Amino acid sequence: MVGSLEVDPGRQSGKSSRGRRGHAAPPRTQAARRDRASDPASSRQHRRLRAACWAGSAARRMPLREPAGGGFRPGRLAGICAALLGLLLLVLLAGLSVGAAPVRPWVLLSRASNGEEAARARDILLGLRLPRILLAAVVGAALSAAGVTFQAVLRNPLADPYILGVSGGAALGAILTAAFGAGDGTASAAGLIRSLFAFGGAAGTLLLLFALARASGRISNTSLLLTGAVVNAFFSALILFIITVVDYTRFQSVFFWLVGTIEPSGYGPLAATAACVAGSLLGLVLLSGRLNLLSLGDDEARSLGVEPDSIKKLAIIAASLATASAVSMSGLIGFVGLMVPHATRAVLGSDHRSLLPAAALGGAIFLVAADTAARTLLAPVEMPVGIITAVCGGPFFLYLFQRRRAREMGG
Repeated sequence: MVGSLEVDPGRQSGKSSRGRRGHAAPPRTQAARRDRASDPASSRQHRRLRAACWAGSAARRMPLREPAGGGFRPGRLAGICAALLGLLLLVLLAGLSVGAAPVRPWVLLSRASNGEEAARARDILLGLRLPRILLAAVVGAALSAAGVTFQAVLRNPLADPYILGVSGGAALGAILTAAFGAGDGTASAAGLIRSLFAFGGAAGTLLLLFALARASGRISNTSLLLTGAVVNAFFSALILFIITVVDYTRFQSVFFWLVGTIEPSGYGPLAATAACVAGSLLGLVLLSGRLNLLSLGDDEARSLGVEPDSIKKLAIIAASLATASAVSMSGLIGFVGLMVPHATRAVLGSDHRSLLPAAALGGAIFLVAADTAARTLLAPVEMPVGIITAVCGGPFFLYLFQRRRAREMGG
């Protein structure tokens, strides 16, 4: 009877072990600590309990909206990616099938076609259309994945791949090729040289961005955004100055590049661009779990054991390299990195482990379809694909802006 009464007073009264009236319980004795340390099972159970409490606390603080079907599920992601890959193949086949010249892909497989017809179809399909639509797919995937990354790192739903000034450096590099005649010669050679200069300008801008943003000792979202705006304004002024003092006829080919156009220089540059973009996307996918923590904020991520500056640096480098590779080949195609991430997020939720690969595939589908429309709507005249994306993206941007404004006023 006496033993049954010797219980914790807090438990007997239905309260916690902190005791009555909120007073803290007496500290554990050294003997109790030694007993718990000598019992491995108890120690492991204690660590599991702490980990479960930490995970539940982090999940409650997570401001990301999960999809209706639940959190991250590899099987669900595999099914979605398989469906997107199938849709991408259909869009690629449609891009091969339509154009100013009435040539269909199955002509290459037909034995009944004569040699001249097959050679003509081979030149059009394999020499012109296929590298173009493949480049559109690579560029769309790069811009969409970069848009997802910048929106997560900067915690800004209106961020796009060009927000940090990488596009300004690429445009300056392209303008310099025309100003100094570095792109004179054949069209393929001029495009290749312009792409190299544009990539160099974008990479140099990335180094300048980190040098200026780290002047305060820590990379903050405000310093990144302000530095990107200043760099963009400075490069825009340089571009206007160069166009003013140099013969404007030199820049006719660059003007289409600035609007955004898909003009591949061959399979060699296409393979190099695809390899660079694939490496960047792989790095972003490996960082996708940490991007979820960055969405909590720097202080929250740091309290959970993640150094936000290191993750930001790696994510920005990978996303900027993907953007630089895409811009160097296609010019400044707008709104792809803004529309596709939001459309994908509306379907899958905000878990970046699912969002990044799905957005990359969605961007490839969107840009291939947009480029096909740019080639065929006014055939035989081809529009820059940037016009198509701007027509689609302008209203979408206004919709996002109005929705965010209404949410802020309502909240």
